[in-house]
Amino acid sequence: DQMKNKKLMIIDGLNMFLRNYIVNPALAPTGHPIGGCIGFLKSLQKVCGMFTPDEIIIAWDGHSGSAKRKEMNKDYKAGRKPVRFNRRMVELNEDEQVLNKAEQYIKLVEYLNETPTIQIVVDYVEADDIIAFACAHKKYEGWEKFIISSDKDFFQLISEDTYLYRPIQKKLVDEPSLLAEHGIHPNNFALARAIAGDKSDNLPGIPRAGLKTIKNRFPFMGDEMIQTVESLAEHCRNVDKPVKLHTNILAGLDLIENNYDIMQLYRPVMSYSSKQVVKFAIEEFDPEWKKIEFQKHLMRDGQITLKFDKLFANFNKIIVDK
Repeated sequence: DQMKNKKLMIIDGLNMFLRNYIVNPALAPTGHPIGGCIGFLKSLQKVCGMFTPDEIIIAWDGHSGSAKRKEMNKDYKAGRKPVRFNRRMVELNEDEQVLNKAEQYIKLVEYLNETPTIQIVVDYVEADDIIAFACAHKKYEGWEKFIISSDKDFFQLISEDTYLYRPIQKKLVDEPSLLAEHGIHPNNFALARAIAGDKSDNLPGIPRAGLKTIKNRFPFMGDEMIQTVESLAEHCRNVDKPVKLHTNILAGLDLIENNYDIMQLYRPVMSYSSKQVVKFAIEEFDPEWKKIEFQKHLMRDGQITLKFDKLFANFNKIIVDK
């Protein structure tokens, strides 16, 4: 079976960019930081070396990407602190940082435009939804899928052929390791997170209901059978010896329901026309690899000495196998 061995790598673009933006000290000949852009390419090379994908999708948050979820909860992602460099090499004030980050992002997209990767960005759509949609696309049925992100939201997309590689933790999470660590099945992970809440997205949860507590109190969340807010409520109402957690959950069903609608990726939050845009990008993909142009960008940015052999080899493989 030829199809069985094909591999798709799906990258949470902003997650990879910001991780490098914060830590990579590379500078352009102008003296401006360029670590987000160059570090991204190095990270891309690293994961290509690990997974040797046949196709690469890079998903970006669209313009007003979180608008639909903010309609569900106006506090979603509110009060986020701006991402800062954790190095003092170049003193940029806040406005300059914002500008520099935007410039680096544009440069990165210019690089990636020369490569045989599928970049997808859709207005009013978050990268998470694009990633979820791509995982379920019939083109990739039977492929092994590797999501690259440090975001726990993707635990819910793990399946027998879908894995999450978390670069900060340097961990590849599959279904058995997820169950071993958290005792919660991917089918029920969005519900568990909805109970626990998510500080990074400013979504409060049920008091003192962390993932560990949920695993201990609701062992059935580890089964493949899909639990819902209703089935959870039913369990809390009928439990023999109710504890504070059960009453807290029953008092907070609306909160859990709202969190779940925002966090779940089983049904991506996308309009029909947005789905068509993503489908088109996936189905009509015609890979091109403009190595000379890519190297011209490296020269422009004073990075020509960097070795990208593994990355280039993977790009060649994508072209040849097409």
